[in-house]
Amino acid sequence: MNLIANFAVLSSRRAIFDLPVCDLGWDDALVFINELLSIPVGQTTISFVNARNMLMTLRDSEYRAVLAQSLLLPDGPGLDIASKAAHGSPFPASLKAADFVPALLTFMEIPRRIGLVGSTSEAVRKTAATFRQHAPWHEFIAISDRFDGTEGGSAIVKEIDQQRPDILIVGATTPSQEKWVHRNIRADHARLVLVAGDLFAAVAGAPRRPLTIVRRLGFGRSYLRTQKPARLGLQHGLGFAAFLYYVLQYRRSRRKRILSRSR
Repeated sequence: MNLIANFAVLSSRRAIFDLPVCDLGWDDALVFINELLSIPVGQTTISFVNARNMLMTLRDSEYRAVLAQSLLLPDGPGLDIASKAAHGSPFPASLKAADFVPALLTFMEIPRRIGLVGSTSEAVRKTAATFRQHAPWHEFIAISDRFDGTEGGSAIVKEIDQQRPDILIVGATTPSQEKWVHRNIRADHARLVLVAGDLFAAVAGAPRRPLTIVRRLGFGRSYLRTQKPARLGLQHGLGFAAFLYYVLQYRRSRRKRILSRSR
């Protein structure tokens, strides 16, 4: 992350499980991220985090370190619950990738070269077509439609080297894929990297959608992988219960730290 992005996160953030999550509202977030593109050097990686992402950081230290170097935008009521518990109020806005990225494309008046790295050819093709209609002054380039974080990774990097996009949108939906982005996408590849989760599936239209409450809490991706209704209630019920448990634990530990500093 470049110094300006780092300064903004430090000056406008809320710690969730000790990770700084940006607490800007919609308008301020759009203005700030658009301004990052005007900086002639450096790179900012943006990740959209929900309850599921934050739970994973408690079990995966490498993933936690990756997110710690990114600009984190809050996605969903799970983050609001954690924010209310730790800071007394929800985030000013839920900046879900499927809503925020199209809004950002519209907000950016200067034409940009935007590379897309997705998971399936259909999803990348449909997303590129949708974005071209949505913001035709930008150039959308399908970098790769076979992203899995490992196989074919060198080919993806070579294509990015050739295309030189201003913005790179990566449909990374797992910690291993986000780690791959962190290890392989260099500062000269793109000024702005959006690690956008299931953005491509949302724009292209997924064949089956998880229950609304499951999706909003951030556990929809694992639902789409299991697709087994008999296990759905137990699996996600346990997942959300675990999240609430750690939220309460974090609230207690945070209070203790604040009290110990004030003595």
